[in-house]
Amino acid sequence: MNSPECQYYHGTFIHTPSISQIEILDDALITVNDGIIQSVLTPQSRDYGPALDTAKSAASYTKKKDHGFFIPGLVDLHIHAPQWPQLGKALHLPLQDWLQNCTFPLEAKYSDTEFANTVYSHMVKNLLANGTTSAVYFATIHSRATEILAEHCLQQGQRAWVGRVAMDETTQCPDYYRDESTERGLQQSEASIQFIRQLDGNQASLVKPILTPRFIPSCTDNMLQGLGELANRYQCHIQTHCSESDWEHQFVIDRLGVTDTQALDDFGLLNRHTILAHSNFIDDRDMSIIGNRQAGIAHCPLSNQYFSGAVFPLRKAIDAGLHVGLGTDISGGPSASQFDSCKHVVGASRMLESGVNPALSADARGFNVDNSNTRNNTASRIDFHEAFYLATAGGGVALDEPVGVFKKGYRFDALRINPDTPNSNLMYFPALDSTEDLFQKTLYGATRENIKTVWVNGKVVLAKET
Repeated sequence: MNSPECQYYHGTFIHTPSISQIEILDDALITVNDGIIQSVLTPQSRDYGPALDTAKSAASYTKKKDHGFFIPGLVDLHIHAPQWPQLGKALHLPLQDWLQNCTFPLEAKYSDTEFANTVYSHMVKNLLANGTTSAVYFATIHSRATEILAEHCLQQGQRAWVGRVAMDETTQCPDYYRDESTERGLQQSEASIQFIRQLDGNQASLVKPILTPRFIPSCTDNMLQGLGELANRYQCHIQTHCSESDWEHQFVIDRLGVTDTQALDDFGLLNRHTILAHSNFIDDRDMSIIGNRQAGIAHCPLSNQYFSGAVFPLRKAIDAGLHVGLGTDISGGPSASQFDSCKHVVGASRMLESGVNPALSADARGFNVDNSNTRNNTASRIDFHEAFYLATAGGGVALDEPVGVFKKGYRFDALRINPDTPNSNLMYFPALDSTEDLFQKTLYGATRENIKTVWVNGKVVLAKET
């Protein structure tokens, strides 16, 4: 434990070990070896004193500064990497128009590997600066561009799941941007898995492959069946969109006679390592299937406001025991910050609880009203610490990855927050604010400027002055 490889971190650590618990560890000492947390000691721990003496004499000893504190790294379960240049554009359009007129033309540009290299280098750097230590990426149909994305994640030290997008349905995908055939698309998806797993320097699997049917409307049945077979053969992660909008949800029902959830299950694409983006229109039966398969859901509260036409029933999903984390859905969501996602989780839950139609009475407007106009016992409201759980530990659970918590055996992915950063939007008054108040204010007011150091697997991947 006291080998030269050990790193020591001393200060205030704030995390959410469960969705119902926020834990503040004051003056704690965390020991890390080879990226894995070996111990978490507080002043009440029996071995704290000797361990702290050892830590202070070590070369790799990091202590918090001033009012600063450590939080787990942020986990983003849903990012469209090629849409990075489109961040903050065209959000006034309906989903189909946005895809056909803006998004597909942009994604088609990634046949140019120089363009892909420029964008992906910039994106990974900026997401790390925003505290995203784990990222789940949709790439494009282009094999080499997908490989470039994986290479940048590995080079810059970001934990990532990278997927070549599969889309071969001729009626839904433009001629200039789709797989040339089902067979070729499956071959390229398989080759992408092999490339990422064999990538030089990736022996610890910091970057993992993830099978990525864009969504059911863009894939033929044969493509979906083939991807299900690949998932079983390679035991890799899967990601796709699920019941995102009225149009997409109904399209699948009309085509296949079942919901997205059931169809994905039928094609062998729903299991413990599946991430379903959005899932706004899933019903009770869908929730039961997702729960039985232990799949994860990427809740994207900001992009849902622009493209989904509905609010995901998050509280209901949590109460059903589903694995839920957060996604920015870049660029359907115009923010690269998971702090913003936390804010919008809380706001969306309040809109669902209270309702948004002023033509209805307050008693009839909200989601939590039964047929007798009496509010039931299930609230839709999400608190700030629950939102943070989803952005950290919840994302880790959805991915089946030991991240998001300061706990023995977990990976040390962490951020050092400085609330005293000049010109910050984080307003902190030590005479008025407790540590929990400061943490809450961080979720609502912190920006990338407040993130001073970022660790992934115990390695500093980004460091700023002060």
